[in-house]
Amino acid sequence: MFALVLATLPIFADDESEIGVFDRPGEYIDLSTVFTDEFGNQVELERLFKMPTILNFVYYRCPGICSPLLSGVQDVVDKVQLDPGEDFRVITVSISDTEDHLLASQKKKNYMNGLTRTFPEAEWRWLTGDSTNIARLTQSAGFGFRRTGDDFAHGAAILVVMPDGKISRYLYGTSYNHFDLKLALMEAGEGRIGPTIAKVIKFCFSYDPEGRVYVFNFLKVSAILTLLFAGVFVVALLRKTNKINAVKGS
Repeated sequence: MFALVLATLPIFADDESEIGVFDRPGEYIDLSTVFTDEFGNQVELERLFKMPTILNFVYYRCPGICSPLLSGVQDVVDKVQLDPGEDFRVITVSISDTEDHLLASQKKKNYMNGLTRTFPEAEWRWLTGDSTNIARLTQSAGFGFRRTGDDFAHGAAILVVMPDGKISRYLYGTSYNHFDLKLALMEAGEGRIGPTIAKVIKFCFSYDPEGRVYVFNFLKVSAILTLLFAGVFVVALLRKTNKINAVKGS
């Protein structure tokens, strides 16, 4: 039940001996790790990273924050206006080395059935593994956890990772804004870590590092619109003046 308690605590940590989520944008997760997929097949993680990927860590028997986190992933991928299999895929990894592919398969079925959009089953993978591979992957991802009896104490976040395994962004908590996720996936698709994607989006929105969300840059847009209208007014006034002068001259 420690996960329930942890849900009320800060998920950031300064010491890697602590439990939490350690920001590592620009660093690489360990794609050489090997896991068992929901079909019982051994797969090297690198084979699954062919596009921007939403990576999340849970354990399938979790009595605490894992279910809300997975529900949050389910909800946001149902709403994000990008195509699974072309623009992104999802990979869920169990941090428990005692869970197997049968449990992963059942969990996948439950959450896939809850989606309302068409979502290819191959684009949300559910993995289990041994303690060595789990440790290598979670450490490289900055995900700190600790076993507490039959449970695990851990934080709540999802990672957006580039096709080559570079971490683009972390989205924290158990619920996620689909617009935030869309921008993060677009950044990852362009190989970018910062919020500098399409020019219009880059201009209109700024990334708030404290709140870890994209916010509409009202002041910036208002200032530019004011200058634009002022410019249009000046041009119109000059044209009108030139026409009057032309009439007087004739």
